[in-house]
Amino acid sequence: MGLAARNPEGDRLMPDDAPPPAQKQQGFATRMSHCGRAGTRVHGFVNPPVHRGSTVLYPDCAGRIGAAKRRFDQYLTYGTQGGPTHYALEDMVAEVEGGTRCLIVGTGLAAVVVPMLAYLKAGDHCLVPDSVYGPTRNLCDTLLKGWGIETTYYDPTVDEAGMRGLTRANTRVVFVESPGSHTFEVQDVPAIARAAHAAGAKVLMDNTWGIHHFQPFRHGVDVSIQALTKYVGGHSDILLGSVTVQDEEDWKAVRGAASTLGQYASPDDVWLALRGLRTMAVRLERQEANGLEVARWLEGRPEVLKVMHPALPGHPQHHLWKRDFTGACSLFGVVFQPRFSIEDVTRFIDGLCLFGIGASWGGYESLALPTTGFVTRTAGTGAFGGPMARLHIGLEEPADLIADLEQGLVRLAVVTS
Repeated sequence: MGLAARNPEGDRLMPDDAPPPAQKQQGFATRMSHCGRAGTRVHGFVNPPVHRGSTVLYPDCAGRIGAAKRRFDQYLTYGTQGGPTHYALEDMVAEVEGGTRCLIVGTGLAAVVVPMLAYLKAGDHCLVPDSVYGPTRNLCDTLLKGWGIETTYYDPTVDEAGMRGLTRANTRVVFVESPGSHTFEVQDVPAIARAAHAAGAKVLMDNTWGIHHFQPFRHGVDVSIQALTKYVGGHSDILLGSVTVQDEEDWKAVRGAASTLGQYASPDDVWLALRGLRTMAVRLERQEANGLEVARWLEGRPEVLKVMHPALPGHPQHHLWKRDFTGACSLFGVVFQPRFSIEDVTRFIDGLCLFGIGASWGGYESLALPTTGFVTRTAGTGAFGGPMARLHIGLEEPADLIADLEQGLVRLAVVTS
């Protein structure tokens, strides 16, 4: 969006000091290199400093009162509202997603919780895809349920007519996550959004897999959620989340909820995320290519029933991915032949050398996890044909990763023959 940098006091730079706004024809990598910085024709370090603080001082009481009246405009009134380091990252994430305002919170899950609580109250109803991230389901089934908010889980492949049939007079939120966590169903977000808006509901989207490949506000989304822990950080060493909006009223809703909940992100983690964003374009390009090379290889293995990667032509919603996305990340699922057990798949993963066994993907390293037994489905969408695993492909040489997977698959086939 061509958002300007800010001075150390948190205000936007004046025109004479500000960098030229990013042009729409400039590429993503160019914008990630220049957004949120003071510019190229200034004296000083390339990277903005880390600003830490809790107490904010004012020269007089009138100045403090005036700042407090602008609490939704990111003016410094107290440390929990963030500072210049936070504002730079917020501007950059808004640029990534095509939004106008962004809020940085402490974790990806916090980025789900804040907008859900901003729009839902006792007696309300929300619709959530059956393929949703597990902790989001836990939020709905525990806190929201206890507060009198009802959740209906729906088939993620629902069409517009089906979504219209699911909405109620008290439906306030329709949640989407595309692709789905673990099983990678691509949702028809524009169709779902049309049905949701016709019912007066807000559309909240977990866009962590889409990153910048899916532009949420072009497809009817009201609030976009990301775990910046993943590709934005890129090095498996921070915890952060973001909530991005385009409408001013939505900004007031999520900013107010975050303030009331006491949400805050460490400026040190924020600074690391800013550094990660500078190289994210090249990391994404390399990891997308690596992921597709490994996924295509797995498709040809006799031990594999199917590969759940939206960018593969054999994926059941590949047409939606091709229509709505400009690229893919390097996270996908694998379904093994039904003759294998989940114990077999677990032994296969335990025997890999280059794949770590861990959950928080999006870093530079490859990961593998068995997912059968960790996927909860309550809307009749849980038949996959065999035991499953999830792979995240990092920055290693794909030939080395394939060789590691091959030795594991050969051993798996021998043990179970």
